[in-house]
Amino acid sequence: MSPLQPWPVEREYDPKNMPFRRLGPSGLRVPVFSLGGWLTLGGTLKGDPEIIKTAFEAGINMFDTAEEYSRGKSEEEIGRVIKELGLRRTDLIITTKIFWGIGRKGPNDGGLSRKHIIEGTRESLGRLGLEYVDVIFAHRHDHNVPMDEIVRAFNYVIDQGWALYWATSEWTAREIEEAHHVATKLNLIAPIAEQCQHNMFHRERAEKEYQHLYKKYHLSTTTYSSMAFGLLSGKYNDGIPEGTRFSDHSEEFNSVVKSLETPEGKQKILKIKELTKLAHDELGTTMAALALAWVARNPNTSTVILGASKPEQIIENLKALEVIPKLTPEILAKIDKILSNSPDPLPTHGRPMLDRFGRI
Repeated sequence: MSPLQPWPVEREYDPKNMPFRRLGPSGLRVPVFSLGGWLTLGGTLKGDPEIIKTAFEAGINMFDTAEEYSRGKSEEEIGRVIKELGLRRTDLIITTKIFWGIGRKGPNDGGLSRKHIIEGTRESLGRLGLEYVDVIFAHRHDHNVPMDEIVRAFNYVIDQGWALYWATSEWTAREIEEAHHVATKLNLIAPIAEQCQHNMFHRERAEKEYQHLYKKYHLSTTTYSSMAFGLLSGKYNDGIPEGTRFSDHSEEFNSVVKSLETPEGKQKILKIKELTKLAHDELGTTMAALALAWVARNPNTSTVILGASKPEQIIENLKALEVIPKLTPEILAKIDKILSNSPDPLPTHGRPMLDRFGRI
């Protein structure tokens, strides 16, 4: 066995009908839908390989986790399952994130100091039982660490072969821009992607704030919470059912649940009901599939990270692949009319618009 494959291969990867896209300016190809481990893998789900097995057999070969998820147990679970299933390492795209640590109280057990980036990465690899991850994300920006140190540390991780690329998560456009300037100045590798929240109710950052980064650096996103923590599935239209994320993780989502009782929250539910009708009547699909397809059809989205507590949820969510080509300009206009929250375009200050086919 090779150093990259220290366990026997028992399953061959078949992408089925899964489309792939480049991750930012890199040559790395990622599936349009990937699987995340927040709350579930290593948290509510332990010892059962079915979630990852179902995803893999459906064409998903990218699995996202973080050192903080279930205090490191998510990484352990993903590492254990891919070996138990006999998946080939080179078939997989494994990503993890560094910032919050696993709950220890030391002053350097979190953040983005060179110390924690290097030590946190090595500990993550130990929990995963892998020689490297494909992409390591800075889970948040650390305002107490010079950007030079952050960029140099992630490049050191890449130079050691512990990660192939690095990226950011929930950084501002200014912070990402600074990282690129530092990387250019030092002739180092810049972040290739940004993991951000993007859904029908959370649009400003992904659709407006990062706009110049997509054009200037060919940045792309790996989106999370594309169903607004499950709200856009429609399952909460008439309350909080038992066995759902909002009931099983009530402390984690307490503020979200309370917000549904506000006038703004009630307005969101009305919009979801209207969108559910559109999904059923005009697209012949579910609200969940429509919500996921809506994010996936954005040209700056590389992959939409799915969350699932049951294997059948993965199969149901992947019906979004059939919806993406149905999202015509007419349908998208109807969705925008219902949502009424399109980010305002950048001001032109009275200047006439350029020809839309011209170079910007």
